[in-house]
Amino acid sequence: MTSTAIFDVGDYVVYPKHGVGRVIELQNEEIAGMQLELYVLRFEKEKMTLRVPFNKAEGVGMRKLSSDKTLKEAMHTLKGKPRVKRTMWSRRAQEYEAKINSGDLVAIAEVTRDLFRPADQPEQSYSERQIFEAASSRLARELAAMEKTDEPAALEKILEILNIAAPQYYEQAE
Repeated sequence: MTSTAIFDVGDYVVYPKHGVGRVIELQNEEIAGMQLELYVLRFEKEKMTLRVPFNKAEGVGMRKLSSDKTLKEAMHTLKGKPRVKRTMWSRRAQEYEAKINSGDLVAIAEVTRDLFRPADQPEQSYSERQIFEAASSRLARELAAMEKTDEPAALEKILEILNIAAPQYYEQAE
């Protein structure tokens, strides 16, 4: 291998469009007459393997797991007041998807917070629930990798924070 790998086999990495994966191999392949050095990433949840050229990793936003500081900021974000814009749902949905796909843990926490509904609140639409689940799952996977636990345990921790913080922002149903 000629260029230097930023990530090693065994490292957990975040690939913005797919979330947390693990480097399972570093490969050297000839593709279209060019020698390419590739990270082979495995995303367990999606049962997907992805090959990313070393020189493209940074450009697509591939990164190591967040720092503890970023994780604390994301967890703190969950406790904040939900911000719901009064724009059309389709526009908001696009913004939420963009935040999730940015790979930015704090932005993903914002989506999780903004779309969370306590049990005593009116039902969400199907698409709101889908986006909430995508965001909370993405957040939980990175939290799980950082705290060396599993996604269900991490999700439980996230929901616990939301259930404690959220009621103050919602009018109680009479």
